[in-house]
Amino acid sequence: MEMAAPSWSKIPVRPVLILGRHVYTAILFTWTDIKTIFLPVMIFAFATVPINSLWSFIQCCFWTWIHLLLCNVSNQSRSRQEDALNHPWRPLPNGRVTEQQAVLLRYACIIGCMLLSATYSLTMLGITASLVVITILYDDLGLAGHCLGKSLCNIGGYTAFELGATKMIAGNGHELGDVTSQALAISSLVIFTTIHAQDFADVDGDLAIGRTTLPIYAPQLSRVAILVLPCTWSMFVGWFWGVGPGTYAALVSIGSYVGLQFYLFRNVDADKKSYRQFNVWLLLIHLMPLHYRTSVFRF
Repeated sequence: MEMAAPSWSKIPVRPVLILGRHVYTAILFTWTDIKTIFLPVMIFAFATVPINSLWSFIQCCFWTWIHLLLCNVSNQSRSRQEDALNHPWRPLPNGRVTEQQAVLLRYACIIGCMLLSATYSLTMLGITASLVVITILYDDLGLAGHCLGKSLCNIGGYTAFELGATKMIAGNGHELGDVTSQALAISSLVIFTTIHAQDFADVDGDLAIGRTTLPIYAPQLSRVAILVLPCTWSMFVGWFWGVGPGTYAALVSIGSYVGLQFYLFRNVDADKKSYRQFNVWLLLIHLMPLHYRTSVFRF
């Protein structure tokens, strides 16, 4: 006796559509920082320690993304006016969620991330707690409105993400060695001195809400800094990790090109394009510690 073919009409379509809408909304919250935080952090973790297993890699991806959602929801729940000008497709300005829903989602993310990290270790719980404190300083206590405070919060945030992702990808019991410690220190300095690259394209929105970023506070100096620093950091990072001459020349060339793009082309569209190129350069900077472990960049 033949079994009847499954009837597609019996599949509960509405719950699937609702779930899909919520997942898409969560992706929209994090979309901008996939290239600026998620990918550099994952590359950093991959470059500094061996991957323990496929399962640890999957867990690392999820841990990093769900914490990115926490930070983004916290930030965007208070920046609707700015996002309406700079990022109108985000969930709040495009009407997918209300401010009250965003606030509720923020606290749900905090609780969920704390519980997730607690299942691994007290160290991971401490990393999550530090990210929560940083989001409070950044969003609730106003450090996002000042160029120095914003840069310091960015250092703390990136360091927490990189430390957590590295422990996750290596296996939670793995002790981090000198390579990771040195790479964390270099990454923090690179982020602190160059992260204002993200602010050039957002000047109009930042001015509208009274935020003072480095491109607003010191327009010419900020352009000179971003002209010089990617090239300078490329030379230092290539030398520090002992890469080969071809890799060194390519890294310095890319850093110099990124700096020149920011310095020579000064409109919103050009700054958005330059920032995408900056993120490619940042990925390469985070990848260089891999050479210390594997000599992969000896050419």
